[in-house]
Amino acid sequence: MADTVLYEVTDGLATITLNRPEAMNALNVATKVALREAAESAAGDSSVRAILLTAAGDRAFCVGQDLKEHIGLLVADRETGSRQTMTTVREHYNPIVRALTAAAKPVVAAVNGVAAGAGFGFALAADYRVVADTAAFNTSFAGVALTADSGISWTLPRVVGPGRAADLLLFPRNISAQDALELGIANRLVPAAELRTEAEKVARALAEGPTVAYSAIKEAVAYGLTHSLAETLDKEDELQTRAGSSEDHAIAVQAFVNKEKPKYLGR
Repeated sequence: MADTVLYEVTDGLATITLNRPEAMNALNVATKVALREAAESAAGDSSVRAILLTAAGDRAFCVGQDLKEHIGLLVADRETGSRQTMTTVREHYNPIVRALTAAAKPVVAAVNGVAAGAGFGFALAADYRVVADTAAFNTSFAGVALTADSGISWTLPRVVGPGRAADLLLFPRNISAQDALELGIANRLVPAAELRTEAEKVARALAEGPTVAYSAIKEAVAYGLTHSLAETLDKEDELQTRAGSSEDHAIAVQAFVNKEKPKYLGR
């Protein structure tokens, strides 16, 4: 894995850190490959019970595509008559978003600065966003004559509504941290100096929680967004059976009876 993305697993928490602060954590090819590998590793590791996605530096979470590299690739495409530049959505962005959203464990994004373009999309792919009060969000795509990617055409309307999503996509501009909180983009707003501590606290609590139940909650919410009430009720029945059969449910019930704090096993 490239040093542009750091990956660490400690006590059930996988921390993925974008590590190009000098480039505002822009996504060059090496970074996209490393991020895809890290996201897929965390999602597929049964010992990982929560994922924290964060970034180095204090200016940016991720400003999306590295346009300096992108220009060079576009020139090469023109010279060779190929379209390799535009394969990044299929090869990188889509697998990253799929890994984060389909992971059978909660994903927390700690947004330390600007989250733009695909960086915004990756933040929205998380289940919970802890946002520094100095951060900002920007769809960016139309500003460089591109359409939405990194799942943002699916996630953004579900967070802010289709009307606001269309406005933010058609007229890209910075969304302040406070506005992001009011729109539902940020789940928790904290002082910038406290972001990492607070985000780790949230992620650690989730890593110590009932992982099977969290997985079922993620699946239920995603399913309910695209299915009828009748279908969703059947899905809830299926998922509740799964959660109710878990060791963690038995532990939680016994702890409740004994008036103790449950110590979950994540299974």
